[in-house]
Amino acid sequence: MSLAPPIASEVTLEQSRDYCEQRTRAYARNFYYGLRLLPPEKRAAMYALYAWMRLVDDIADHEDGRPLSARIAELEAWRADTHAALDSSLPTPPAPHLPTSSSLLWPAFCEMASTYHVPIRVFDEVIAGQEQDLSPISFDTFEELSAYCVRVAGVVGLASIYVWGFEGGEETEQLAIDRGIAFQLTNILRDLREDASRNRFYLPRNEVNGDMNLHDLREGRPTPGFEQAMRFQLDRAEDYYRKSAPLESRISPDSRPTLVAMTQIYHALLEKISARPNRVLRHRVSLSLWSKLRIGWRALRARP
Repeated sequence: MSLAPPIASEVTLEQSRDYCEQRTRAYARNFYYGLRLLPPEKRAAMYALYAWMRLVDDIADHEDGRPLSARIAELEAWRADTHAALDSSLPTPPAPHLPTSSSLLWPAFCEMASTYHVPIRVFDEVIAGQEQDLSPISFDTFEELSAYCVRVAGVVGLASIYVWGFEGGEETEQLAIDRGIAFQLTNILRDLREDASRNRFYLPRNEVNGDMNLHDLREGRPTPGFEQAMRFQLDRAEDYYRKSAPLESRISPDSRPTLVAMTQIYHALLEKISARPNRVLRHRVSLSLWSKLRIGWRALRARP
């Protein structure tokens, strides 16, 4: 019996959708419960979108001793595979260069992108953000950090509203990008210690003024100015949630519960960090399964 992975043309849409759902359930701890509130077709599309994002992240972040040049080459190969998959002139999606398991991705991914007309620039920006993550991360200013957040999270928000359906044109697109930035800033504050252990520090250097450094973060040791520096960043994240608040009213009614649930889950994480900022130096802040289910239930009950 051959153990070779299937090529894309041998994978059915049903198999591909199942694969994408399994990856989302396994890795998207905060997204999965919100996505369950979508109608079946949009839910399957969001699973495909997340699975693509996850596979890109795996290429960049998987610690297996590969040199930087190899990871860059693999991301560029992934970009080529993605463009080829979205080329409507091809009869079938390509057999990907890597990773071999991603053969299962392409039918559902192509269906998602073509059905909902997700701009290809979204996928190019995500890959560019992952390439940026390959080198030691450091930002001197918030403008630099903001551009990074747009690449790795803002464009994910943009892709999502194409699946969900929206009105309001470019103004709504900017709201979706701002909501993605709010989520990413929440992730950055939650993961300070974990990122420091990988020599990554995402907060603007000109704002922390020595109140945080990689060594102290790795050791879980707060500096005297740690809480004040955290408060400044927490307020900024809160502001992004606030200024993107009109987004909910611009989204198709059948998808609003998902956006509401996902936002409330991430905002609850921010509030938990804000209550005791030092806790991010001791453990990964998270919500209980029951809390996520309760948020999802409330969002569903509030459906217009």
